[in-house]
Amino acid sequence: METLDKIIDVVAASAPDIRGGLAGRRRKADEENPSGETQMAADVWADEYLESELTAIEGVGEFASEEREDVIDCGEGLSVAIDPLDGSSNIKSNNSMGTIVGVYDAPLPASGRDLVASAYVLFGPITTMVVARAGTVTEYVVEDGNLRPVKKDLTLPHDPVVYGFGGRVPDWTDGFADYVDEIEDELKLRYGGAMIGDINQVLTYGGVFAYPGLQSRPEGKLRLQFEGNPMAYILESAGGRSSDGEQSLLDVEPESLHQRVPVHLGNDDLIDRLESTL
Repeated sequence: METLDKIIDVVAASAPDIRGGLAGRRRKADEENPSGETQMAADVWADEYLESELTAIEGVGEFASEEREDVIDCGEGLSVAIDPLDGSSNIKSNNSMGTIVGVYDAPLPASGRDLVASAYVLFGPITTMVVARAGTVTEYVVEDGNLRPVKKDLTLPHDPVVYGFGGRVPDWTDGFADYVDEIEDELKLRYGGAMIGDINQVLTYGGVFAYPGLQSRPEGKLRLQFEGNPMAYILESAGGRSSDGEQSLLDVEPESLHQRVPVHLGNDDLIDRLESTL
């Protein structure tokens, strides 16, 4: 699909400029995003940069971002939903962050079953991009804005190694705390405070990531359109599972653009056990 290829290429081509622009934008902006979170200057800049590049693609009909209230109507075609700088709170401590993209063949907000591709760019020691489309996952290195494949048909390792769970421990539900008691005796803790880096650990080593529903926030923290669905599409395409605690994230009914959802992603057995515990 030509439009889909262009979207992926534009996100890759934008990565060096976004990464290179982070150093001068570590301060907080004067506004909050639609979810009530204080924006970093880098959030606003990355959002505006990607909005300009992606809405210019013929065949992109809608553009939406975690950083703006409403959907931008830009013609006929596919709908692009982005988290322009996932993990931007890590900019102060210089830890991992990146960009998440979901491409839907339906108006936003859309079901995860309407995704035709999703991807993330990770700004680690190396800039990499993981793309899921047509049931397969490929990892690329981004070199001067170009993609070089390094792992094709990427699948989750069968023997899981790592786990990472968000939210404050006293705020976890009893069911989730019971699950953690089991998991922490089996796996190694790897949690960096940016979903994009934590998911990349799970894809690399096998395991489970979760930002669960909390006692104070049963709906969780992460957004369905911009984070939950795209990452679920990648994990499920790589042979894993996703869950909101009861069902695949891809089956969650979309009700609003900035809808939050509990997110659990990882190897099949680990997600099966989590649903049983919850």
